[in-house]
Amino acid sequence: MRTYAIGDIHGHLSLLQEIHDRIAMDRRATGDHEAPVVHIGDLVDRGPDSRGVVEYLRQGIEHGENWVVLKGNHDRMFTGFMRDPARCDPGLRRDLSWLHPRLGGGPTLESYGVHHAADRPVGVVHREAAELVPEEHLAFIEALPIRYQRDGTIFVHAGIRPGIPFAEQAEDDLLWIREPFLSDPRDHGALVVHGHTAIDAVTHYGNRLNLDSGAAYGGPLSAVVIEGQSVWQLGQDGRAPIA
Repeated sequence: MRTYAIGDIHGHLSLLQEIHDRIAMDRRATGDHEAPVVHIGDLVDRGPDSRGVVEYLRQGIEHGENWVVLKGNHDRMFTGFMRDPARCDPGLRRDLSWLHPRLGGGPTLESYGVHHAADRPVGVVHREAAELVPEEHLAFIEALPIRYQRDGTIFVHAGIRPGIPFAEQAEDDLLWIREPFLSDPRDHGALVVHGHTAIDAVTHYGNRLNLDSGAAYGGPLSAVVIEGQSVWQLGQDGRAPIA
């Protein structure tokens, strides 16, 4: 079976569209127009067009595209703020908020027409956001799954808690975990495909595959195609094997 997967998007619609063009090229080469495309989460924050990313993915699924879109921690922080601006996500440090420049909530609201969100009173910003952010976008994000499994591969946003059965994994871990997952060398029973922790390039560690190549920080958005135990990265000129 063949599965496509895309790393953390972070509001970069143009990069996402380019990646989907690469997948379309690979589909034409293989003749496979049915393989699912898994988006690993973090649709929003830091980049310039979070609204465009959410709408692009929402409409694609609505029109029948075989896309799986997973929820990332930034996506949950976005909807959490919209439902209750005083809420602090359980995975976030208590001294930070979603509107802090390090998190990138301001650019997300900017894409919806809420200007200078990080520099004004939270109550005012929230009232404006409640008027400008479509409810259908919030409902779309809130309904996103937090895990996907196919053909011996597990897709999650951040990773898993080692030693815990996949079906018993906690949402906070699937959306936020780094350690002890990143340094754990054991066989998890399936290849874990994830993002969340930005690195320079897509890297295969044997038991996990990290797709977050730092689009949030000016790096590229990456996509791979997985066929059994083999993984290729999709570049402008086609496939490149990942060992």
